[in-house]
Amino acid sequence: MDVDLGMLVLRLALGPMLVLHGANKVWGGGGLSGTAGWFESLGLRPGWLHARLAAGTELVAGSLVTLGLLTGPAAAAFVGLMAVAALTDHRGKGYFVFKGGWEYVLLVAMAAVALAVTGPGAWSLDEALGLPLSGPVWGVVAAVGGLAAAGGLLAVFRRPVADEA
Repeated sequence: MDVDLGMLVLRLALGPMLVLHGANKVWGGGGLSGTAGWFESLGLRPGWLHARLAAGTELVAGSLVTLGLLTGPAAAAFVGLMAVAALTDHRGKGYFVFKGGWEYVLLVAMAAVALAVTGPGAWSLDEALGLPLSGPVWGVVAAVGGLAAAGGLLAVFRRPVADEA
């Protein structure tokens, strides 16, 4: 029961946080067009595509983690999102988040891998539906799969602005 409660707390910290990040990309200050411009400035082209892809992935993966549904694949999405953020927006700014560094995205990615390894707990839809989508293998899938997806996306779509090259 202690582990189940702990995993619920972790899911309720990670999932809604990512949902809110996705919602902010869609409905926040500049909306999708502002997000698209930001992605363009990070070298992610076309920005309109990446704004929608990131927002959609955040909304879906965050919701899945909150519900404890498809935990392993959702954790892989978290890792992929955080890896892209680390290698674009936080790149070259050091470790500490208060200096723009990658501390926060590393913590979120590692917490997602821990969730994939440990599982969402008894109070989850994975448990209710009998879905075996967590454990050590799913931790590896989340870490390696998320990093591979991020690497593939960046290899195909990242075109840094001239002063970054």
